[in-house]
Amino acid sequence: MSEALRVAKNATGRTSPNPLVGAVIVKDGRIIAEGWHRKAGTPHAEIHALNMAGELAKGATVYVTLEPCSHYGRTGPCANALVEAGVAKVVVAMLDPNPKVAGRGVKILQDAGIEVVTGVLEEEAKKLNEVFLKWITKEMPFVALKTAMSLDGKIATATGQSQWITNEASRLRTHELRDVYDGIMVGINTAIKDNPSLTTRLPNNMGKNPVRIVVDSKARLPMNSNLVTDGKAQTIVAVSGAASAGAVQDLRDAGVQVISAGEDKVDLPQLLKKLAEMNICSILVEGGGQLNFSMLKAGLVDKVYAFIAPKLIGGRDALTPVEGDGFGELNQAVELENAETELIDGDILITANVAK
Repeated sequence: MSEALRVAKNATGRTSPNPLVGAVIVKDGRIIAEGWHRKAGTPHAEIHALNMAGELAKGATVYVTLEPCSHYGRTGPCANALVEAGVAKVVVAMLDPNPKVAGRGVKILQDAGIEVVTGVLEEEAKKLNEVFLKWITKEMPFVALKTAMSLDGKIATATGQSQWITNEASRLRTHELRDVYDGIMVGINTAIKDNPSLTTRLPNNMGKNPVRIVVDSKARLPMNSNLVTDGKAQTIVAVSGAASAGAVQDLRDAGVQVISAGEDKVDLPQLLKKLAEMNICSILVEGGGQLNFSMLKAGLVDKVYAFIAPKLIGGRDALTPVEGDGFGELNQAVELENAETELIDGDILITANVAK
């Protein structure tokens, strides 16, 4: 099962809105085939592995990280394919929370006389598919907040300089994160101040660009900004009822998709619900302190990536990763759990989940 989990990761960031799935076929004590789901609409992991195994699949044991599907979508049911291949046993890491599956895949296998074992390395499988689990069960995107700061918690100097606080290796890691998230979100202040492109820039032009999302209640995004003009990726601007009809139309005429959510300002939960309906299953928030606080206060953040550089900036007016009104009581603070630390050429990356 560990090998199945490993090969599933080969498609990280490429299967949305589908989950990551790996499959390994074992016979006579050795691995004879393996496969992983590569992209939505293409064959699932089990099919790749069965094709590789051929006739040897008969009587074999299949290890798969997610319950085999039982429904007809863009591809046929994997449970049926396993039955037809004549496998003897199927070991499943976790049941599929998708209502279209919900244990029916296991039932098809058992009804055909195939031995089924479930729950092997289940927690590891759930971690692998944390994005899919959030999207399919809550109908909301998985949201990660990424920030880069000095050791004293500043994301810019008092004069607004922020390029660059962290080192080149940390910035490369940021682009690796962008590569695996469906969307990247900033607030209008960041969009105006930095005029970012929010694209993925990896060596040899590898990587995919996420959908760019700007939270812009009054539709103030300049028409000459990179997010409007560069054409490198889709841009969505989220506005409220306070945005002028003319500004909204200008954005649409420029090819920007405009979503309305909220009356006086953008309603973030409503916005995320709409993005989830568009199959944007994961979002990397790279905004400033105000957007970060708003997302945290609304309980919308699932994970935090905090890059910390070994330098001190100081300044009572220097910006911090979380601004806004803050939380008045310590028991209101956002608690993080399962923290992992990594040294990146002298910088520190802390990755943690928001305690729910």
